[in-house]
Amino acid sequence: MSGDLPDYYFRVRENGALVFRIDTENRQRRIDMDQIAVVNIRNGEIKPHGDRSLSDEDMEVIQGWINDRREVLEERDVDDILRAVDHMNLATQWAQSRATDDQLETVTDALLLAMHDLRTVLVRKKADRLMKANKD
Repeated sequence: MSGDLPDYYFRVRENGALVFRIDTENRQRRIDMDQIAVVNIRNGEIKPHGDRSLSDEDMEVIQGWINDRREVLEERDVDDILRAVDHMNLATQWAQSRATDDQLETVTDALLLAMHDLRTVLVRKKADRLMKANKD
């Protein structure tokens, strides 16, 4: 393990993180993780843990983590959608070249409805963007 540990550790959870301050300056020379806050990434809420008060440095580090985490999640969203495009192409190839009639019967309605729903949303959003661009 590296000798230079960060001062803070963020245990990621579904909608944010638990924030710990790392302490290695103790007599046993072990790593102590002291929970100092809970972060909600969706609304940006930072709640001190227990009866703690957070320092300006704590708040600055936590806010920086929130900003970085939101960036990572946005990048992952786009990457997930691009992977979905790849999967749609693979599904098309599978349907055309390898799928049996029974397999197609199993997936066709679900795929058609999902694709119709997606197309409807994409067309509406594109029209909204075009209308907005024409107004500007």
